[in-house]
Amino acid sequence: MNGIAVHGMELHRDATGARMGMWLFLFSELILFGGLFLLYAVYRSSYPEDFHYAASHLDTAVGTINTLILLTSSLTMALAIGVLERGNRRLSSILIALTILLGIVFLVNKFFEWSAKFDHHLYPNSEELLLHTPGENVFYALYYSMTGLHGIHVLVGIGILSFMLYYVARKPRRALTLREGDPSSIIVQDGKGKKIWQHQTGEGVFGVDLTFIYNEHEEVTEGTTIKLENSGLYWHLVDVIWIFLFPLFYLIT
Repeated sequence: MNGIAVHGMELHRDATGARMGMWLFLFSELILFGGLFLLYAVYRSSYPEDFHYAASHLDTAVGTINTLILLTSSLTMALAIGVLERGNRRLSSILIALTILLGIVFLVNKFFEWSAKFDHHLYPNSEELLLHTPGENVFYALYYSMTGLHGIHVLVGIGILSFMLYYVARKPRRALTLREGDPSSIIVQDGKGKKIWQHQTGEGVFGVDLTFIYNEHEEVTEGTTIKLENSGLYWHLVDVIWIFLFPLFYLIT
């Protein structure tokens, strides 16, 4: 009992530390984007008309679609965490895969949007853009740097969720139970009672039950849900940042 109690306290301590570490990381990300938002505010106050005109060349429909995609992905991510906490690995895996798919669709839309701008030679240091006003050049410099940095975060999020998809969907190992056999041997059985290993000891052995140790691979453990929760927090951060980027670049007209 004492060993189990200590094991439980260690799990709780690890869970608290993992959550705190993730929140500290998210805070550092907010500082990064907060500085970019402040820079945007300074330049927009300096070139209000140029920013207004340059923003009119962005496709508001594409920005709106991407916003809906990310909001939907936040919903599927939250549902994936909820169903995993209830022990449903299969449904959680489906929802994680759907979240990944929505993230990929977002990046594909962003790729085509950027491609359209490059076709019109509206990118930093292009001959076409250098003929425009300084304010418009600053606007597109901020547009590409901020949305590009956000796109990198989306790509990283997809990588994290891909790992979590494997981690959640993988086939759990069987529960093993170490039971006392005859007085001179130890027998290890799987969850179905099939003997898979036996060791001759030469003397009587006190029966030891290892089912508790191995069942953590059979059921959904606290460690698994914490990993998915932290992954979900990162994905929600990506969505929140886009919610700020969308009106700043697409709706200022």
